[in-house]
This record gives sequence, structure tokens and C-alpha cells, in this order.
Amino acid sequence: MYKGVDFTSKNNITAIIKENMRSSSEELFTGACEARNKIYGKKVFFRGLVEYSSYCKNGCYYCGLNNSNKKVKRYRLTCQDILSCCLDGQSRGFHSFVLQGGEDAYYNNGRMINVVSSIKSALPDCVITLSMGELPKEMYKELFAAGASRYLLRHETANAAHYSTLHPDDMSLETRKKCLYDLKETGFDVGAGFMVGSPNQSIENLAEDLLFLAELKPQMVGIGPFLPQCDTVFKNEPPGSLNLTLTMIALTRLLLPYSMLPSTTALATLCKTGRELGIKAGANVVMPNITPVCYKKDYKLYDNKASIDSGIDEGLNLMIKSVTDIGYIPDFGQGNPRKAEV
Repeated sequence: MYKGVDFTSKNNITAIIKENMRSSSEELFTGACEARNKIYGKKVFFRGLVEYSSYCKNGCYYCGLNNSNKKVKRYRLTCQDILSCCLDGQSRGFHSFVLQGGEDAYYNNGRMINVVSSIKSALPDCVITLSMGELPKEMYKELFAAGASRYLLRHETANAAHYSTLHPDDMSLETRKKCLYDLKETGFDVGAGFMVGSPNQSIENLAEDLLFLAELKPQMVGIGPFLPQCDTVFKNEPPGSLNLTLTMIALTRLLLPYSMLPSTTALATLCKTGRELGIKAGANVVMPNITPVCYKKDYKLYDNKASIDSGIDEGLNLMIKSVTDIGYIPDFGQGNPRKAEV
């Protein structure tokens, strides 16, 4: 296994990141893959992604769905629409679904509870992951009781000063962290995560992200490069570095060997072979988009999103091929995170 990372030392983590950021470290990536393969083998877990709403109450400066963007076309899927997406996904073999949207209050008054209950009633063997932002702890409890068992809430950056440069004053890192711990206490498998190369980010900030992950111990971590969106204040900022993103995936795998790490669409957008490189750096999850094609183009988190015009079968078949071509095994099961051995 790759040696030399003291994940309790910010200085040591920073030095390792700097050492690997300019040129690919095959030793680091090999070590990350060995750590993953020891636990999960060469399986890559497929989750069906449903982007159910492009409405959002937040004004995050980096996101194309921010509430001040008047150019984005907003949409909401109905409960029946979302259920139909999952039923359609189940017919393609999926047993794990990710429901992702902006922070849209429309779903906060029982509608999402109804969605989750309906899916679990129709597909009792499926696993539901939610990604719908910061909510009161009581609502997390209700969603968990309805049948959702995983929740993705990327912290974006673990440095409060950096967080404030990416978000408006009504958002805080303190609140984001509280939600993550509320989710853990509720019983969810929790997913945190961060952008690599976001405006004003330092290498020390990335080291702080790993220190926070070591403290939180999430079951899932989403890591992707910052990508600019043309209707945001960061539209002229450069995208995050491919190699630095891969380095952070590999280090996260070594830090949290039992975690589920997606190779993200953002990575595939940054580089044509980004998804495959992410897997080779230690990732073990991909999320084919099963949102109806007529809505996919309106979920504009960033520009030039990969596979935005692909039909569901076309995108899925390409993803299966990309995984098998590099010697990995697509797995459409629940893909539950393993527990660390005591």
C-alpha cells in the first residue's frame, strides 16, 4: 500500500498534495486501487440518477442553478414522474437510485416523503439516496422513516473563510456541518464532498477537507473539479485541475478505504476519459443519468456537461463499455458501503 501519508497532520497532507499535483503519481493511484480492491474487488457500482428539480432557493456563486440566474429554465418532476424514472431504471437493472435537486421548498412539505414512500412501495428492494440540501433534523428523520437510507450533502470546502467566498451571507459552513452530523445521528449513510480548484482555494484548504472527512467519517464522498458556468460570477474562472482532482480521489480512498467514491460527471466533462481515470484513481461508483432527456439540458450546474444530449440507453451503454474496457465489473445491485472491521 502507498506509504507516507499522515492524515492527522495538515502539513503532511499539504506536502503530499503538492508533491502529486504537478505530475501523476502511479504509486499513489496504485495504492488507492489496492485499498479499494481489497474491500470491493473490481466492482463499479451503478446508481440511477434522477435530477428532479432545477429550482433552488440558494445563491451559491459557482452554481448555474443559483436563485439569481434568470436564464436557466426551471422545471420540477412530479411524484409520478420520479416514480416512473425509477421504474424505468429498475427495468434496466438498477437497484440503487439517487434523487438530486436544488434546494426546492416545494418538496419540503411532505411531497418528497410521498415520493420516497411510493418508490419503496413499488420497488422494496431498491436503495434510495437523496440530495436535496440543508433541512431541519426532523425532516431528515421523516425521510429516513419513509425509506430513504442515504443522503448526499457536499460540504464544498471545510474552511469557513473559503466557504464565505463561494456562498452568500445567508449560508454558512457551520450550518452545513450541523446538517451532516444531524444526518449521521438520524441513521443515514452520509455523503460529504468538495470541489477541487474552486475560486480562491488553496492546497491547504484541500488538506483541511481531508481532515474534516477524517473527523466525519462519511460513507460516501463526492469529489469533482470546479467547472465554470456562463451565467455565474465565476464564469471566467479556470476549471479545476484533472490531476489534482485525481490526487484528491486517491488520497480520500486511502483515508477512507471503505467509502463509496463516485467518478463524477464533472470529471468526465473536464476530460473525455475522466470517468475512467477516476476509477483508476480509486473511485468505485458511477451515476448514469436516467432523468427524462427533455429535462436533462436544463439542469445546468456547469457548462458543457458530459452526455447532456444522450438518451438513457445510449448514455448507459457507453458507461458500461467505459467501465468494462478498463477491466472493471459493472454492478447494478444496492452497492451498500462495507463496514470497517473492528
